[in-house]
Amino acid sequence: QVQLVESGGGLVQAGGSLRLSCAASGSGFPINAMGWYRQAPGKQRELVATITRGGTTNYADSVKGRFTVSRDNAKNTVYLQMNSLKPEDTAVYYCNARVVVWDYWGQGTQVTVSS
Repeated sequence: QVQLVESGGGLVQAGGSLRLSCAASGSGFPINAMGWYRQAPGKQRELVATITRGGTTNYADSVKGRFTVSRDNAKNTVYLQMNSLKPEDTAVYYCNARVVVWDYWGQGTQVTVSS
């Protein structure tokens, strides 16, 4: 069973930065894509950014140019550097890892951006 542990959320003013981390453990297979999703109150969960094992990235249009996703394959850890944060970035951020055909999720970390 793959476990994902997130850290790095918090409260920040608009224009500020935060860095999220997510460490995966317990996988007997290589972890393919890892990434971040978010869910704001009353909204559906949406993709923020993903990165493949080979380093190919994909971003939501709303975060392009502000957020950067990266990973350390040796540590099975994915990061999300968030710059120029906006109040509309406020949400619970969830880490995701795909192993073979299965998706695993972290418990979520709250990011709140004040105006």
